[in-house]
Amino acid sequence: MIVKQSRSQRMLRPGFTLLEVLVVVAILVILASVAGIAVFSFLDDAKVNKAKLDMTALEKTYKAMAIQFPDEVNPDTFNIGMLASKMEQGQNALLDPWGKPYQFRFVQSSDTQEMRIQFFTLNDKTGEEIFWPRY
Repeated sequence: MIVKQSRSQRMLRPGFTLLEVLVVVAILVILASVAGIAVFSFLDDAKVNKAKLDMTALEKTYKAMAIQFPDEVNPDTFNIGMLASKMEQGQNALLDPWGKPYQFRFVQSSDTQEMRIQFFTLNDKTGEEIFWPRY
């Protein structure tokens, strides 16, 4: 036997309408996009901080080599490949978080006129130069 439901009985059925489901999905998409933007900005900051830490390690290795081998490690003969054998990560220690090799330059100190090394790289996203140490 088929029982015909009245309109008021159909309105009381449990469940969600298509419109309600679409509104919830739209809200979830908006929240996910906001969270995604925040996560990607944190990832970029993490890469910059990793680059600074890597360059700190390169500087410490350079200074240790300069003490041990003062004739080999000077502004005229130094190349960054010399550090790879002394670093725990080997050749990977010479690559920045964006996959490019770190670069270096010698900077003359204004007070002592001594030549000091400075490592640098470029942030791929912003084009900003990241360098260490800051003289």
